[in-house]
Amino acid sequence: MPPIVPELITVQPAGVEQLPVFTPREFRDAMGQFATGVVVVSTELEGSAHAMTANAFMSGSLEPPLVIISIAHTARMLARIRASQVFGISILAHAQQNCSNHFAGKPQTDNPPVFERLGDQPVIAGASLQLAAKVVHDYACGDHTLFVGHVQALRSSGARPQPLLFHGGKYHRLAAADWSAESVPSGFWHDGHERW
Repeated sequence: MPPIVPELITVQPAGVEQLPVFTPREFRDAMGQFATGVVVVSTELEGSAHAMTANAFMSGSLEPPLVIISIAHTARMLARIRASQVFGISILAHAQQNCSNHFAGKPQTDNPPVFERLGDQPVIAGASLQLAAKVVHDYACGDHTLFVGHVQALRSSGARPQPLLFHGGKYHRLAAADWSAESVPSGFWHDGHERW
């Protein structure tokens, strides 16, 4: 006799508001309200460097050192990383907006980005931070794939330049924090100590 599989029935309780429907474009715009840094994801195949601009990047673990990137199934980079099983990450400084544009499909012929090497990976010269990772997992995630990379090497510029930020479909930069008493929300400070 085959196993009995319970059927899930969703009942909308009386008086509960129906959740609004949203389009893929509305979802994309909503996710754009989360400010991020900008990175260039790179890899090498058959002696040629390949790169793309991305903002779906995060650290995943400190021990072992893992990072996570999200690559669309429509991106050529997906097959390239699957083939190479390695990738580089270059975290861009604010002055590298042209580099971001170049690898986002707007070639900069006057001042093209320059690659250098970190271990066996191509990375962007002058980036705030460069790292090289080896793929240890990849997971299908809707119309993207998440690659988990074990960081093999990293190099910092040391200068800590202003980061290139992306929010609401546009580039932005950090503003200096206003820590004056008038700007701090009420309740944030208590007797001279932070409230966490």
